[in-house]
Amino acid sequence: MEFFTELERLLQLQVPHEKIEAFYIFYKRYKEDQLIFDHQKSSKVFTLPSYHKFCQTVDAKTMPKRTALSTLHGKAYMLHNIAHIEYSAIDLALDHAYRFKEMPKAFYNDWLEVADDEVRHFLMLEKLLNQNGYKYGDFGVHAFLFDISMKSLDFVTRMAAVPRYLEASGLDSNPKMMEKLSHIDDDFARGIIKALEIILIEEVDHVKKGDIWFKWACERESIDPNSYFDIVEKVLPGAKKQKPFVNIKDRQKAGFSCSEISVLTDQKCDD
Repeated sequence: MEFFTELERLLQLQVPHEKIEAFYIFYKRYKEDQLIFDHQKSSKVFTLPSYHKFCQTVDAKTMPKRTALSTLHGKAYMLHNIAHIEYSAIDLALDHAYRFKEMPKAFYNDWLEVADDEVRHFLMLEKLLNQNGYKYGDFGVHAFLFDISMKSLDFVTRMAAVPRYLEASGLDSNPKMMEKLSHIDDDFARGIIKALEIILIEEVDHVKKGDIWFKWACERESIDPNSYFDIVEKVLPGAKKQKPFVNIKDRQKAGFSCSEISVLTDQKCDD
């Protein structure tokens, strides 16, 4: 089994559980050093996300607003959105490993480990959806994360824009979702909070991996890492826009400096 060829196949599998089962087989063989690497293999630029037939994709700007979290439907809609982010993140991590050749083994180790985490996150959220009468695919989804990944095809931009910007944004939104759900006294809300707590802890490590490889690439290519926001702005205009809340503690754990955090917020940050 050739590493990049199999990753290309995995990335194009359209049924979630087929992709997950195939990934488990692939990852086991990878950890047992049963794969060969053809670093001359070219990488495809995908035009559609793998879930385009499984889920109804809609423009992110036209996604319906959340309904009241006090309702079953409202919590299910929120949970479905989170599950979709985690499912998308499986492909993002796999695409990191697929797209970039001649990298240190630690790079492939890191992103396949992240993909394994994202699979576990998705399955945990999907189970919670199922327990409450819903399933993945019941609501429309956006392809924003996929679109940005396909605009970030050079290594420095990919590490800056995807793990170190988009995934880092999840560190900010996660505590706000938990805070909203904490006011709802039912098992469904408590189940979502428990899942979000697990995801938040592990996503810090994912962002940290992006931080490490972004800075590694900057050093290799003689790029000033302080140009981070300028790099991100090329594919995400408005990336410097300030946020109402930034999770300073977890961003610092993931490698962000106070000078970077100060671009996003007026909140106090101590190095």
